[in-house]
Amino acid sequence: MTKSNKDQPVTLRIAQEPKADELLARSPLAALVGMLLDQQVPMEWAFSGPYSLAQRMGGDDLDAHEIAAYDPEAFAEFFTTKPALHRYPGSMAKRVQQLCQYLVAEYDGDASAVWADVADGAELRKRLNALPGFGTQKAQIFLALLGKQFGVRPTGWREAAGPYGEAGSHRSVADITGPESLAEVRAFKQHAKQAAKAAKRAAEQ
Repeated sequence: MTKSNKDQPVTLRIAQEPKADELLARSPLAALVGMLLDQQVPMEWAFSGPYSLAQRMGGDDLDAHEIAAYDPEAFAEFFTTKPALHRYPGSMAKRVQQLCQYLVAEYDGDASAVWADVADGAELRKRLNALPGFGTQKAQIFLALLGKQFGVRPTGWREAAGPYGEAGSHRSVADITGPESLAEVRAFKQHAKQAAKAAKRAAEQ
């Protein structure tokens, strides 16, 4: 994904499907789209989405220029055709197009340019946070994913990623390296959700 690891291909086990994971590993845009889709659906469903989308578009990779210029209704059909690519296929199709349009406008369609020349982790988080559909949490998680699994480690990247950058943690997709860690991350998310609900109930009493 970066110049530094072209000679050492990244191996991912996020989507839990070899061809989908292979695309995520070699395509910066696919990785960004997977992160964008990682919302209110199982992580492996979200991160297998880029591969399914590429297949439906008749290719083996995603192209930001092509997606940005696609007729919105026709592009949405790639998402809504069963099996749908997301729980909310229509809105997510729109978000993916918005992301690609932004990448074309700001980075000439090159997703890797978002992090290729950053000075430090804070700048990288700022760039990711500026992407359509990337709030603070999503930006931090993707930053952690870049650092932990893609070798993109500008100065201060762990700090910029917040708790998601912690070594040995199992908080997010950044920490998934196989079925076992996927289960650990899922358990962490479930526990966090239950704790948030309990805190909300306590505040209402």
